[in-house]
Amino acid sequence: MINVHFFTFNGFQENTYILFDETKECVIIDPGCYSNEEQAILKNYILENDLKPVKLLNTHCHIDHVLGNNFVASTFNVELEIHEKDLPTLHATPEYVHLYGFNIDKSPEPSHFLNDGDIVEFGNSKLEVLFTPGHAPGHVVFVAYDEKFIINGDVLFQGSIGRTDLPGGDMETLLNSIRTKLFTLPEDYVVHTGHGATTTIGYEKSNNPFLKQ
Repeated sequence: MINVHFFTFNGFQENTYILFDETKECVIIDPGCYSNEEQAILKNYILENDLKPVKLLNTHCHIDHVLGNNFVASTFNVELEIHEKDLPTLHATPEYVHLYGFNIDKSPEPSHFLNDGDIVEFGNSKLEVLFTPGHAPGHVVFVAYDEKFIINGDVLFQGSIGRTDLPGGDMETLLNSIRTKLFTLPEDYVVHTGHGATTTIGYEKSNNPFLKQ
């Protein structure tokens, strides 16, 4: 059984996720921890719960989702995994990070590229990777079929969708990703978002103004 825990970090109010099961192995997804205090919160939670990080995953590589990549990789000796098409997004972060008032250590390079249909394994658990571009060119989401949830990054939000005005964004591509990848899942699947509250596939099908048929 996968346990989902999240923290809301940095000025963008980004949701950082830790997923773990009964083996205590865990994956860290989109670490947005920036300040020393935020880094300590993440580290202490892992230590206090006797967790063993085995993977560092990014749904996509916009600055708010990668602020803690270097800290997590160096602290827990884990390697970064992203979709190859988001490598330019990752490499671009040092060029604009100062515009938001951040001063961060450069993210490590990915050791492995995630592809649509890949299975991410940790402990006794599995997540399927779905390629969902539109908000970012290499955006992916992680689906837990047994537990009926999605770690969705910035694709779908409660009553909204990810912005598409950043480099590599495209509205029609994003809407297609949602309709063909997320909305084909059962309506009771919980959507854990990159910002804000959780939602469900069914709620967004019925209520999301961007996706009304």
